[in-house]
Amino acid sequence: MSVKPSVGAEDVVKVEFDNGVAWVTLNRPDKRNCMNPTLNARMFGVLDDLEADDRCQVMVLTGAGTSFSAGMDLKEYFRETEEKGINAVRQAQRDAYGWWRRLRWFEKPTIAMVNGWCFGGAFAPLFACDLAICADEAQFGLSEINWGILPGGGATKVVEQLMSQRQAMYYILTGEMLDGKKAAELGLVNESVPLADLKTRVRKLCDTLLEKNPIMLKAAKDSFKRVINMTYDEAEAYLVVRQESANFLDKTQGRKEGIRQFIDEKSYKPGLASYKK
Repeated sequence: MSVKPSVGAEDVVKVEFDNGVAWVTLNRPDKRNCMNPTLNARMFGVLDDLEADDRCQVMVLTGAGTSFSAGMDLKEYFRETEEKGINAVRQAQRDAYGWWRRLRWFEKPTIAMVNGWCFGGAFAPLFACDLAICADEAQFGLSEINWGILPGGGATKVVEQLMSQRQAMYYILTGEMLDGKKAAELGLVNESVPLADLKTRVRKLCDTLLEKNPIMLKAAKDSFKRVINMTYDEAEAYLVVRQESANFLDKTQGRKEGIRQFIDEKSYKPGLASYKK
């Protein structure tokens, strides 16, 4: 496993490469990996670098220590930033919201590996990742109601998208926590496993994705996110054009090769495995 050199005096984000996977770790364990302006600005560079780095074919986002992220750093992000005036507040918001948006449309598959606490603003990068696996022991919560604000930073929208309205409203209004198993049951994550098995399970999922055609992975994940707000007819038309575009971009001619291996060679069954790239 190779380690990417840190940038800047404070290594608030750690990047490691291992056989096609970039492990990106929010690295403020003493603060439960709360996101401050420095970390938010740093993540822009990390995502830009990884998108252009062939060592990264799948990206995993996690947190150092016992937390994924406890949300926004209340002291730095709120109090200290607000004391600098509205322009500083808006800049901090742009940096935070911006890298979450950047992550949502990242060129390669992304997995959130939730190893511990995930609160408030951390729901945004959790949602921005394509897939999410958590530890049974993880704790999730929208605690904003307990200290007098809204679950912002996209958190309210995240639970509206991933949970039923009744469940989302319950956790928004009560501020109660839920563990990993409950998060999986409600659709906040794909799956929950014991903490001891978490990295092994995520690595197995990474290996599954690495078997797929990377052009089609990008097209498939983007298409799904685009069609959410389309009518059926709009989605139908969009997907035809998107498939044609992906075929053109795929210089390996994966579609033809996959069909050839299935029909002519009979070397695999699409419902059970991937064709050989």
